[in-house]
Amino acid sequence: MAETSTVARPYAKAAFEYARDHGALDDWAGWLGKLSQVVASHDVQKLLSSPRLTTERKVTLVIEVADANVDDAARRFLATLGEKGRLSTLPAIAEQFERMRAEHEQRVDVTVVSAFALDDKQQQKLAGALKKRLNREISITTQVDPKLLGGVILRAGDTVIDGSVRGRLSRLSEALTA
Repeated sequence: MAETSTVARPYAKAAFEYARDHGALDDWAGWLGKLSQVVASHDVQKLLSSPRLTTERKVTLVIEVADANVDDAARRFLATLGEKGRLSTLPAIAEQFERMRAEHEQRVDVTVVSAFALDDKQQQKLAGALKKRLNREISITTQVDPKLLGGVILRAGDTVIDGSVRGRLSRLSEALTA
């Protein structure tokens, strides 16, 4: 079977283009996020693979469990996914939708992992430097990992910049043993 991201791409693109053209990017991002969390559940995956439930019933169950307020276009989108046996790809669709949305809004979602919690001033300074370098709006999410010892690791999409002390020590160790 084709890789999930490959299967999800045309659906994510169609959803994004519809939402963009109808000024509903926030709405679609919201319910796609909710529905993808529900669909990722092991129990829901079992329900979706059941031949006993009709496609319409599967779609209705996912919407009800997610408590998502979806419009008619979204229901048709979900019905299409159900008919094609692709409801389980919703998490990948939501992820790709968010990437397209960030690109459209010229925004980069950056995860900053640091040894210690960053205060607001440090986050703003980092966001300012990244905005200047990337020429995009920056949305920062922070995580703390004491194992880093110091410094930070930045993750923006597929790009990872390891400026941590642990990373530097690891690279030094590799250089010395090579």
